[in-house]
Amino acid sequence: MTLKGAYLFDSHALLKFFQADAGHEKVMRLLEQIQKTHLQKYLNAINLGEIIYSTKREFGDQKKIEVLAHIERLKFTVLPVPNSLIFQAAEYKAQFSISYADCFALASAVEHKAAVVTGDPEFKKVEHLVEVVWV
Repeated sequence: MTLKGAYLFDSHALLKFFQADAGHEKVMRLLEQIQKTHLQKYLNAINLGEIIYSTKREFGDQKKIEVLAHIERLKFTVLPVPNSLIFQAAEYKAQFSISYADCFALASAVEHKAAVVTGDPEFKKVEHLVEVVWV
């Protein structure tokens, strides 16, 4: 795969990576390639929240802290959630039948001209709006 541009990771891809679920190797290779090429990698703050609550609920506080430290070490740019992004995510939610959190990932990816890295099949519905890198 030839990498170019920026990449926005949704919670699905990163949870797969941190929990070593099936397909985590593909996420790991992509992260390594992005690191080598110095391309931008984003994570929307709403999706970061998903990672935090999912990890805490499933594995507890210690694992949650480890995952947060790992995100910091990987040098993700965590994107804020200004009102304009909230409004765009709401528009996407009204138009497409995808989760509201996924709408934030979509809105951020469109705004930053980034490919969405995910394994979440909901993104099939919006492939016409954004490039999707399937993991």
